[in-house]
Amino acid sequence: MDWLTLLIPLTLTVVVIWLIATYNNLVALKNRYKNAFAQIEVQLKRRHDLIPNLVETARAYMAHESATLEAVVVARNEATAALSALTSGGGVAALADAESVLQSALSKLSVTMEAYPDLKASANMQQLTEELSSTENRVAFARQGYNDSVLAYNTYRQAFPAVLVAAKIGHGVDAELLVFADSAAIQEAPKVSF
Repeated sequence: MDWLTLLIPLTLTVVVIWLIATYNNLVALKNRYKNAFAQIEVQLKRRHDLIPNLVETARAYMAHESATLEAVVVARNEATAALSALTSGGGVAALADAESVLQSALSKLSVTMEAYPDLKASANMQQLTEELSSTENRVAFARQGYNDSVLAYNTYRQAFPAVLVAAKIGHGVDAELLVFADSAAIQEAPKVSF
């Protein structure tokens, strides 16, 4: 009888401490991936802010390429809307799709700019292109950090014994990875023949 009266409070204490630790770990991991997404958001907003300047600089040289320029502007507006929707509860997949469309439009603009040597030589265009390239690298780095944080959260949430209580304490849904279409596609290695 003496062991039983000691064992019950001790077991309850261990369970309560474990629940508190599990809850705190889930909160910390969730806050970490939310902070990582905030870093992506900063870089995406920077890129979205650079694009109108890039388009206006290109417009002066590329009068006959209005469809390409318009496609970039439309894609930028959709990506900005998807980012705003995500911060107010939208889906990560919609943001990834919009950013992929924007990246495709920017790639087409880049290819089109090759036909305009004066545009490529413009100091403004060179500076904007360099800033955009730098921002693209920052987005990729921030996206990697975000996805690493999401992976840590999801792994902890799904692992035993946390999986037993995660849904009951407000952590029942996996966080979404942010994968842009360009990174999801596996490029085929070039074939070399002699």
